[in-house]
Amino acid sequence: MNANRPAGGPTGRRGPAARLESGALLAEVEAIRTTVHETAQAIFGQWHAGITERAFLPASRNLADYLALHRLDLSDLQSTLAMLGLSSLGRSEAHVRATLDALCATLSRLAGAGTPPFPPTGIFTAGRRTLDQAQHDLFGTNPGGPKTRIMVTLPTEAASDAALVRGLVDAGMTCARINCAHDDAATWQAMAGLVRTIAAEAKRECRILMDIGGPKCRIETVHAADRVRLFRGDRIALVRAVEDAEVKDTVTATITFPDILAKLVPGAEVWINDGRIGTRVLAGDSRRVVLEVFSARSKGERLKPEKGVNFPGTELGLAPLTAKDLADLDIVAALADLVGFSFVQRPEDVQLLHDELARRRLGHAPLPFVLKIETQLAVRNLPRLIVRAGARGPVAVMIARGDLAVELGFGRLSEIQEEMMWLCEAAHVPVVWATQVLESLVSDGLPTRAEATDAAMSQRAECVMLNKGPYVVEGLRFLADVLHRMDRHTSKKSPRFGPLHSWPADELAL
Repeated sequence: MNANRPAGGPTGRRGPAARLESGALLAEVEAIRTTVHETAQAIFGQWHAGITERAFLPASRNLADYLALHRLDLSDLQSTLAMLGLSSLGRSEAHVRATLDALCATLSRLAGAGTPPFPPTGIFTAGRRTLDQAQHDLFGTNPGGPKTRIMVTLPTEAASDAALVRGLVDAGMTCARINCAHDDAATWQAMAGLVRTIAAEAKRECRILMDIGGPKCRIETVHAADRVRLFRGDRIALVRAVEDAEVKDTVTATITFPDILAKLVPGAEVWINDGRIGTRVLAGDSRRVVLEVFSARSKGERLKPEKGVNFPGTELGLAPLTAKDLADLDIVAALADLVGFSFVQRPEDVQLLHDELARRRLGHAPLPFVLKIETQLAVRNLPRLIVRAGARGPVAVMIARGDLAVELGFGRLSEIQEEMMWLCEAAHVPVVWATQVLESLVSDGLPTRAEATDAAMSQRAECVMLNKGPYVVEGLRFLADVLHRMDRHTSKKSPRFGPLHSWPADELAL
């Protein structure tokens, strides 16, 4: 190395090369590795005893390493490493400790400080193999199709419309979602039976996900003189029962969990219909709460029964499984390939569902869980939710962007979906990218530009979910095409440097 190289960079500090020559960079990375090891061991020590599924141990250890690493701010270090052409640790999610070990081994050689061994190459691919196997087991395969699997929420017609189901299977559906918040057991059985029959005829795989409703609060009834369209400044009265309304209430509504009314305080926000209507509490008690609309489109928003209601910032204290959920589990345990857990929030919730299913599946393997992350508390508890579920069987995570956008805010959603994908990769757990994917195309027959970009971003997940709609088969074909295209360019966070065909060499001359 050039001994006359200036030690300072443009800012006057010692440049990357000088830090490398002096061994300072190696010492810094070794200190980081030691801190990560110690912190991760403390985290993993809290989990280890509860993990009965021994195959999950490597993933849970790596998750602990990842959480320990991301307690540190390494932004400046990453820039220095990148300028030296070294790993910046930015794609280490699936193999944190091995990446740090490899970086230290490289720095040791470059600084003349020794030749410690590099980690075995298999360590760097083990997490990816585990994740690929989990994706296959939970969401099926699609030979010749995109790497990302596609889940579709089945409409009621899928119980009897063989042409619709055949169109979905042929277009690339590898997992059919049955939403237990709608229809009934007979309809669910008919849906699952038709999907399995048609998939077998086509020699294709198609898993059945049954999504229990959970404690999702919804508008139950709406009472007004005319059809209700709400504008900013309008008021609504939420009442425990219709007789609790007052004469001055022009619009009243009941909700499916009326005990929530007692928990609402002035200033608390209440969002309706996936955030289309934003309201604040003006006043109220356990029987009647007055809301004022502060967010709605200029043309107004319809208030209709069955639309979801969110209470961000309010601790609701609802049971994780409703009486209906417990009844639905009788058929879910017998019919489903995997179960979606709506509004899971605490590790104890995971244990409760596991125990309820175990009682119904005596002698059978545990059903894989898809943890639907829909609230602030679920986001905060996500590592513990993954570990509690993975400790006993296969698990995936659904980024339920509809409720999350309301609970966290649209700005926070834009980054939390990235953070959740990184965390799940560290845990070797598949991710489902859900809510409003190609909604305009599925509903109206034409996608927006933003939806096409969103569909491209979803390729980094192991599975993407489409909702039902009159153009769902067209939406499925479009999504499969976009995912296929993006497979050429991206694998998780890593860009693929394959050849680009848009700018041929013979067309570059000026």
